[in-house]
Amino acid sequence: MEKLIHDARELFNVHLVGRQVLALATYEKELMSWNQKFNLTAIRDVDGIRVKHFLDSFSCVLAWKANPPTRLIDVGTGAGFPGIPLKILYPSMQVTLVESVGKKAMFCQHIIEVLKLDGIEVVNARAEDAGQNPKHREKYDWAVARAVANLSVLSEYLLPLVKVSGTALAQKGESGPAEAQSAEKAIKLLGGKLEQVIPLNLPGVVEDRYLVLVNKVHATHPKYPRKAGQPAKEPL
Repeated sequence: MEKLIHDARELFNVHLVGRQVLALATYEKELMSWNQKFNLTAIRDVDGIRVKHFLDSFSCVLAWKANPPTRLIDVGTGAGFPGIPLKILYPSMQVTLVESVGKKAMFCQHIIEVLKLDGIEVVNARAEDAGQNPKHREKYDWAVARAVANLSVLSEYLLPLVKVSGTALAQKGESGPAEAQSAEKAIKLLGGKLEQVIPLNLPGVVEDRYLVLVNKVHATHPKYPRKAGQPAKEPL
């Protein structure tokens, strides 16, 4: 864990304290144990989990700098990334995790209970259904997603959940800048405006990583998101 503590501080100015390190160690252990029964994540070794899950989750901090969200929704969270590590970093942040796959949602719930985290909930639903649900629609300062879909599709999942003047954040690999350009029409249609593409490097990871930030400038038209499956089949 020493390297993780060092890298978090050097790369993202994230200073992990004892109980946070303990929580991450427990999370890592549970993830490896569950992974033997259920295929939660392709990354199965300790170093991979620390860099490609924990550090990658912490990289979101570069997007909001010193002003973390009050309410954050993580769409397609999988085994809880980036939402749960961010909750560990910011205990007072209200976090909603959206995951359509039952066993992954169940694992997230399990981790929340094991770590005794408050102010975090798991919604076992499709992103499109969450986006049309009045409980979630336009209720969040930030909506984040990691490697869920191409940005023109992802924008239709994220922007309906963000309140006006909030931000959608897509964690992307090397295709990030190109996706940001080709998604501009969809982003505008959904009430967003491309704000910034932040490059970042993770130690030992060859592929470039990017944070794509989209500001919400207008309310999203009620017809978006369209019904489950349609955004992916017919991107805007």
